[in-house]
Amino acid sequence: MKRVNSFGVRAIMVNAGGGKGMSPPQEGITTLRLEDLEAIRTQISGIEVISPGVMKRGTSIKAGVSQAQVTVFAVEPEWYDAWDWHIQSGDPISSEDVSTMGRTCNLGTSINRTLFGDANPIGEYVQIENTRFLVKGILESKGTSPMGTDFDNRVLIPLTTGMRRFLNQDYISYIRVKVKDPKDLTRIGEKIRDILHDRHHITPPQEDDFAIVTAADIAKTARGISGTFSFLLTALAALSLIVGGIVLMNILLISVSERVKEIGLRRALGATQSDIFQQFLAESLAITLLGMILGCALGWSVSMLVGMFTKVPVLISWEPFALAVVFSLLVGLFFGIQPARRAARLKPVEALR
Repeated sequence: MKRVNSFGVRAIMVNAGGGKGMSPPQEGITTLRLEDLEAIRTQISGIEVISPGVMKRGTSIKAGVSQAQVTVFAVEPEWYDAWDWHIQSGDPISSEDVSTMGRTCNLGTSINRTLFGDANPIGEYVQIENTRFLVKGILESKGTSPMGTDFDNRVLIPLTTGMRRFLNQDYISYIRVKVKDPKDLTRIGEKIRDILHDRHHITPPQEDDFAIVTAADIAKTARGISGTFSFLLTALAALSLIVGGIVLMNILLISVSERVKEIGLRRALGATQSDIFQQFLAESLAITLLGMILGCALGWSVSMLVGMFTKVPVLISWEPFALAVVFSLLVGLFFGIQPARRAARLKPVEALR
């Protein structure tokens, strides 16, 4: 849900580069043009804002003696509303910057901190590869994605500057569409697909040379991945329980064989079959409960270490511990019955011999 919300519940992404699935924006793919953007803008109703973009990863940037690698996004003024991502201080990229191919930029908070520390960068210059850019503003912080990517390690420049002066290309990387009503996501997504099929002369079964992604697609994929992992983990847990139960039963059967005299003595002193049965069943439950405690402690410790040393969020809930108790008792009861019955059925006189 965090990933869905960060994507935008009213958003549609049209990425260059085809195939099926949720392909991210790809560099060097020439299948999306500004003419495609205009066709979508003019032919589809229900769109609140639409914004094209060009991106280049791993771009060098420096200010003074500080330097780093960033992702550069070439954008239009609509970018801020399309992504619900606004300026923290200074000014955004303007229409004038786009029309004049201005050498201006906005910095994300991470790259701003790397290059300028606590100093105010507004009005200062940075060098992106071989071109100097004036810093106009600082973007508000978005933090990291659920996958661990730093959203704030980015630089925005005007679209025309990026396409003509910086990258020298006539194609775009993606089109971001924000719809007025979330109920129209499917309709508008299908309409975009039809327009691009027509413009790119794609007929089934040809593969698309673009990818359309919505928040619903992300949620569906997340549910599918979660379901697959749940199934695999459930199968692994079931196998572990069966193997553990068989081992437990064999250990208890060996214990019965080694303790025949003890069982015979207890029976001779008045213990009933029920007493012997309950004794060995209790031992079986004690073993499984001890295993449960050790297993839960190990699982909790590993989970805490994962949370400490990675960016993966970890939440410990009570349900796994409750399930551990229940299944430990079930395994102890089910696999402990046969050894307990064998011990209870031993005849006292033969056992004492």
